[in-house]
Amino acid sequence: MYGDEETIRRILTASGDTWAVVGLSGNEHRPAYGVAAVLRRFGKRVVPVHPRAETVGGEQGYATLDAIPFPVDVVDVFVNSELAGRIADEAVAIGAKAVWFQLGVVDEAAWERTTAAGLDMVMDRCPAIEIPLLGESG
Repeated sequence: MYGDEETIRRILTASGDTWAVVGLSGNEHRPAYGVAAVLRRFGKRVVPVHPRAETVGGEQGYATLDAIPFPVDVVDVFVNSELAGRIADEAVAIGAKAVWFQLGVVDEAAWERTTAAGLDMVMDRCPAIEIPLLGESG
């Protein structure tokens, strides 16, 4: 498993509250939209990262991670596995504390590079499922 319970708890509670969600657009029918809503409900600032740079949930979007003009704590990745490794590398480059690959997103080489760079990482899990399990109200 890529991401033990301690790492999941640390990312969700201690890594910081600014989450860049790569793949988040204004399409309410996409899973990223629902996950972003849960993260916001639990006090996270959710920054959309999508080629269209749409504003979602009142937060200005950006086309790329490196276009975000403020620090990002966690990069949540909603792209296919073939593209996810590049996003993880970008997360390292911008100084994020953690990377979260969503359900079905797995890249073992990216895991090795990202954790070797000192970031916490979770793969093939969903924070919207995990955060309520912490037992904290949102």
